[in-house]
Amino acid sequence: MLERLNQAMEHIEAHLEGPPPDVAALARIAAVSEHHFGRMFSALAGMPLSEYVRRRRLTLAGAEVLSGERTLLEVAVRYGYGSGEAFARAFRAMHGVGPGEARRTGAALRSQPRMSFRLIVEGSSSMRYRIVQKDAFRLVGRKARVPLVHEGVNPHIAEFVRGLGRETLGRIEALSDQEPRGLLGVSDQLAPDRAEGTGLDYHQAAATGVDGPVPDDMSVLRVEPGAWAVFESAGPFPATLQTIWRDVFTQWFPSNPYESRPGPELLSVRLSEDGATGEAELWIPVARTA
Repeated sequence: MLERLNQAMEHIEAHLEGPPPDVAALARIAAVSEHHFGRMFSALAGMPLSEYVRRRRLTLAGAEVLSGERTLLEVAVRYGYGSGEAFARAFRAMHGVGPGEARRTGAALRSQPRMSFRLIVEGSSSMRYRIVQKDAFRLVGRKARVPLVHEGVNPHIAEFVRGLGRETLGRIEALSDQEPRGLLGVSDQLAPDRAEGTGLDYHQAAATGVDGPVPDDMSVLRVEPGAWAVFESAGPFPATLQTIWRDVFTQWFPSNPYESRPGPELLSVRLSEDGATGEAELWIPVARTA
């Protein structure tokens, strides 16, 4: 897997000029779906693919701006910008100075190094998981559109859950009739690159069968049949629960014959009385690759 990802990185380097690298082509090189490639790249690189490509292009463009061998417009077009103004905005956002000023003064510019991936095996911990095949089911509850927060408590989700109140949360939990049991935090419709601040649909919901009545004041998310990888986690809240996503994509997927597939991600959490620690199950929809 990592060898194929590094081949995809070489493809990116070969296509930094002109139109942006084709995500479908990168996924084919890595032998995974476009959906999984985006998730894997973000987890391993610590930034979305689009951000990495932008930074690499502007790194090369910065060197050409300082060299003075091409006009600024020629540099802009070479690295995929349709106008000098768009190039100047992107250049300033990364380097902190406009291209014209950088050329006149020889200003120090920022650089995004080329990335390659390697797996470090520490052997200090193991990851508990199981694969579950599920028929179609429904997630019934309440939902809100919130921005994605990578670290710490997401205040928008916390406010949404508080606003539901204990009575509504109890009604939702009572609807649960199958795994994963109980009240679930559901993340769905995330941006492909999962960049900080992009939106997602967050549900407080229960897993139920495809038949049966649904309360008028609740939403329904229908989930297709398929395989799920279920990961167990325990530790400080919310840090341990957030790092489990990172560990799944940087450690488990590269070592197992599965890739993620589109669908909601489900989190079941049991907190300690003081709320400082928790036990969790994370359900991620997967498909076998071999």
